[in-house]
Amino acid sequence: MIKNLLAIVFGLVSLSSIGQPNGDAYKKGLELIKKEKFKEALAVFSQVIGEDPRNKEAYNQRGFTKNQLEDFYGAIGDYNFAIDLDSTYGVALNNRGEAKFNLGDDVGAIEDFDRAIRHDNKMAEAYSNRGFAKYNLEDLQGALFDFSKAIELDPSDPDKFFNRAVVKAELEEYISAIDDYNKSISLDGSDPEAYNFRGVAKFNVDQVEEALQDYNKAIELDPEDPIKYENRALAMSTLDDYEGALADYDKSLELYPGDPDTHNLRGVVKYNLKDNDGAILDYDAAIELDPYNPVYYDNRALAKAAGEDYKGAIQDYSYSIELFPTDPETFHQRGLAKITLGDNYDGCLDLNTAVELGSEDARKSIKEHCK
Repeated sequence: MIKNLLAIVFGLVSLSSIGQPNGDAYKKGLELIKKEKFKEALAVFSQVIGEDPRNKEAYNQRGFTKNQLEDFYGAIGDYNFAIDLDSTYGVALNNRGEAKFNLGDDVGAIEDFDRAIRHDNKMAEAYSNRGFAKYNLEDLQGALFDFSKAIELDPSDPDKFFNRAVVKAELEEYISAIDDYNKSISLDGSDPEAYNFRGVAKFNVDQVEEALQDYNKAIELDPEDPIKYENRALAMSTLDDYEGALADYDKSLELYPGDPDTHNLRGVVKYNLKDNDGAILDYDAAIELDPYNPVYYDNRALAKAAGEDYKGAIQDYSYSIELFPTDPETFHQRGLAKITLGDNYDGCLDLNTAVELGSEDARKSIKEHCK
C-alpha cells in the first residue's frame, strides 16, 4: 500500500496599507511591524486611533498586529471599524477575511475576499487567500482558478506556483504540477518543500529516480523532517534498494517514533530483506499505535506465515477481517494458511468467500486445493 505522504501547510499573507496617514507615530508603528515587534506596534496604533478615531489605516494596521498576535476576534473588530469608515477598503476586507480564515470560518472569509476583489481586482493576495479557503472547502477547481489568477497578477512569487502545484497534484494533474514546482524552484531554490512535493509528483508518474534526486535535495535543505526520509525510503524500496530504505525509515522513526505507518513500512522493507522477526516487531509497534488498521494485521500475518507460524497468521487475518470484512485477498490468504495446516474445509470456505468478493487468484487456488 502506497500512502499519500503529503502534508500541506498553507500560510496566508496579510496586506498592510500602502497609505501613510499623518503623524510620526503611525510611521513608527509600521517600522515596528517590519521588525515583528507586534505588541509594541499595537500600543502605537492604539495611540494613533486615540488621537484620530476616524483613521481607517490605523484600524487596519492595529487589526493586522492583533492578527499576528493571534487575537483574531480583536483583529476582526478593528477591520470592522476600518470597513465602516470606508466600505470599499479592499485591503481591510482582505485582512478581515484572513482573520475569519484563521478562526475556521472559510465561508465568511470567502465573502470578504470576494468583496475585496470586487473593489480591487488586481489584488493578487486576495485571490491567493480565497484559494486557500476554497481548498479547505474541497473546492479544488475553484482554488485552482484563484491560484492561477494570483500568479497572473504576481508571477514573481514562488509560493503561488507551489500552492497551485499542490492543487494540481490533488487533481492528479501531476505533469502540470511538476511544471509549477519547477517554476517555484526556479524562483526560490532554497525551499525544501518544493523539492519534496515535486518528488512526490514525479513518484506518482513513475519518475522514481528523478523523485529520489528531489528527496535528496529536500533532505539536504531540511534534515530534520521525518516525512522526507519516509518519502525517500519509499522511492528506494520501489528501486529495490531495501538497505537504503531501511536506513531512511530508521532515521524517520528516530525523528518521530510515534508514526504507525512508518513502522509498518519499515516492516515491509524488513520482510523483503527476509528479516521476518524484525518485520513482526515493526508490525507489532504499528498495531500498538493504531490497532484499527487492517493492513497492519495483513502484513504481520504474511510475515508470520513466511516464518511458518500459520496459526498466528490465521489469527491476524481474522483480526483484519473483523476490521475490513470485504477484502478478498485477506480471505484468500487465510484460506491458504488454513489449508496448509490441514483444515481444507474451512480453508476452502474462505477461498469461496474470496471468489465471491472478486478474487480471480482465489478461483485458481480453489482449483488447486479444493477438489
